Amino acid sequence: MPKSRFWTRTDTAGAEHALLDDGRGLAARGTMLAVDPVPWTCRYQVTTDPDWITTRLEVEVEGTGWLRSVRLERAADRWRVTTAEQGDLDAALAAAGHAPAGLPGTDDPDRLADARDVDLGGSPLFNTLPVRRLGLAGAPADTTHRITVAWVLVPSLAVVPAEQVYTSLGPGRVRFASDSFSADLDLDAEGYTLRYPGLAERGDGR
Repeated sequence: MPKSRFWTRTDTAGAEHALLDDGRGLAARGTMLAVDPVPWTCRYQVTTDPDWITTRLEVEVEGTGWLRSVRLERAADRWRVTTAEQGDLDAALAAAGHAPAGLPGTDDPDRLADARDVDLGGSPLFNTLPVRRLGLAGAPADTTHRITVAWVLVPSLAVVPAEQVYTSLGPGRVRFASDSFSADLDLDAEGYTLRYPGLAERGDGR
């Protein structure tokens, strides 16, 4: 992988390191670590086609006494979602005073049919997928796109459709919104997040 990106979490103790090749679409693998709601390590691989439409995502999350994985594959405008689980995440959450996470994956992949992008919870890398696919990094200010993504929650690995809105704020800035949440992201020249207020900042010296 010819490129490397590293982010430090600002909302909790944690970080993300991604290795990537974006010569023809994106091929990336990365690791995230965080302590909320319980300490976990997440490993992922994501692949897009040359137009930056996501074709595959594999995620594995592990903590004390549990491990979960999910794989999303897109073909013929449909998503196939497969999961696996070892141990008991809900027991770990209950011991830490948190609500149960429920099952990984989705019981109805057809609800994801409109998604061209995936979004991995807590990862600033995944905002780049729609930014690059829609050409937002260099778009005129106030250019707005409303999209549906396949949102993978961490650490539960539940997969749900989510409506998101991306609005160009001029060179190097994009507003991300979903439901009542919004954040103005600072981007580098390639569309990768430099600063995501309330979530993460780049720490690789670029």
